[in-house]
Amino acid sequence: MSQLPSCPQCGSEYTYEDGIQFVCPECAHEWTEAEAAAAEAGNVIRDAYGNELQDGDSVTVIKDLKLKGSSSVVKVGTKVKSIRLVGGDHDIDCKIDGFGQMKLKSEFVKKA
Repeated sequence: MSQLPSCPQCGSEYTYEDGIQFVCPECAHEWTEAEAAAAEAGNVIRDAYGNELQDGDSVTVIKDLKLKGSSSVVKVGTKVKSIRLVGGDHDIDCKIDGFGQMKLKSEFVKKA
């Protein structure tokens, strides 16, 4: 009998197979073997269109972004050079001309 993987969401060892997916009965998380392999290989950060981002890439903002605590807005089409990928919710650390140092979410940028 083969060993089934633990749930990547809650860590439960009571997973079962349902067709090509694995299911966790405790948290109801469903995943495929390919997703599990990608998670083990490392956390890949992708832009809004699915392109893989790396340190030093240039990106373009695809949505007007309001800055917290300010009346300023980062406009659509603003180009950001030399990004640095970091962990967390805001996974891009960068410097934008006219705004300074800030963190962005990868879902609001596209690779330039």
